[in-house]
Amino acid sequence: MAAARYAGTRVRRAGRAAGRALRSPFTGAARGLRRATHAHGAGESGLSKLIELHAVNAAGDMMITVALASTVFFSVPTDQARGRVALYLAVTMAPFALLAPVVGPLLDRVPHGRRAAMAGAMLARALLALTMSGAVATGGLELYPAALGVLVASKAYGVVRSAVVPRLLPPRISLVKANSRVTLAGLLATGVAAPAGAGLHLVGPEWPLYGAFVVFVAGTVLSFSLPHKVDSAKGEGRARLASHEAAAAEGGRPPKPGLRTVGPSVLHGLQANACLRALSGFLTFFLAFLLREHPLGGLGPATSLGLVVVAAGTGNALGTAVGAWLKARGPEAIIAGMLGLALSATVLAAVFYSVVAIVVVTAVAATAGFCQALAKLSLDAMIQRDVPEAVRTSAFARSETALQMAWVVGGAIGISLPLIGVVGMSVAAGLVATGVALAVRGLLGAARHGGASRARVA
Repeated sequence: MAAARYAGTRVRRAGRAAGRALRSPFTGAARGLRRATHAHGAGESGLSKLIELHAVNAAGDMMITVALASTVFFSVPTDQARGRVALYLAVTMAPFALLAPVVGPLLDRVPHGRRAAMAGAMLARALLALTMSGAVATGGLELYPAALGVLVASKAYGVVRSAVVPRLLPPRISLVKANSRVTLAGLLATGVAAPAGAGLHLVGPEWPLYGAFVVFVAGTVLSFSLPHKVDSAKGEGRARLASHEAAAAEGGRPPKPGLRTVGPSVLHGLQANACLRALSGFLTFFLAFLLREHPLGGLGPATSLGLVVVAAGTGNALGTAVGAWLKARGPEAIIAGMLGLALSATVLAAVFYSVVAIVVVTAVAATAGFCQALAKLSLDAMIQRDVPEAVRTSAFARSETALQMAWVVGGAIGISLPLIGVVGMSVAAGLVATGVALAVRGLLGAARHGGASRARVA
């Protein structure tokens, strides 16, 4: 009897030890992530909550992307896929192009409901994911209005998130570093969600959408865990911004609200970022079709696309990490340098595409990701420096809307071109050259004169 009890005790102890051994990698990783998100006062300020929420948001968006890509892009021949994606752009992107300019100003009018707005964007995507699950296998037309709703809700979340970050900024972290942390969390979550979504797709085409539903429901709950100061409008004003030059040009009359009336540094920084964002949208659509029809080297279409996605993601993560290291030093010069780097990469790609396509495409994807990430962080730093705190959150909302519009324009150009690598890389170089012509001179001039004149509340 005693021997049986002793044996039972040993079995229970062994079971507990085995359980601890199995849990240890996961609990250790969770503790490590928590320490990273809560470091340097982020836990006390509430920034860690936003970092975690953005990771959930990125994971849900990636699962929806996997489901849509498998239906709209991979499930049919290339010619039909181009037609489906063109239809997707027409039904979703075109209405979004009309709605996007309204999103920022509309959300700017509800500063007391930012947590509710983020929760609403999450819940809307959860319900829309369920709606799409019934049509994703057939690719029916009802899929596209739901995809438009997902896109608008995702961009609305992005606008509110940009406006919320300054409210949660710890004293020991600059805005550029805070945005770097949030962005890196989203990239890491995307890297985890992509294979998870692909695994769910093996079960059935609708299963990634079921996964997205669960993720977005969790995001809805997490939105209300943000600190109450997110909903406070104390110290804020409407984004009626004007530089002294703009006011003088209008004869001293208060200018109308808008991004055109901010200081020259922010204006030229926004122009440069818009061209880099258009480059990103262009490469997303153009390379997706080009590599499906003409894979790299001896690789298959899926492997070629995977290589490009990894290269772009690596470049984006590296740019974000470099941005956190550089903090807010010389943002005008950094943005000008990123335009120059992107222009050099795209020109070389156009020249050497027919010789070393695999090197050219991966290099362009990595460079575009790196330049876009670092230029966006530098734009954030200029808004922090040049825009008064009273209207800074509003300026972030409006600039984010403008950049999202630029991505739509770049994507539309990418879908309309013939699948010729040299032509595509030449157009990509033209997009970046537009940014160089519009912004580099003004950025370098502003840098020489110590930055832009301070914006004022009109």
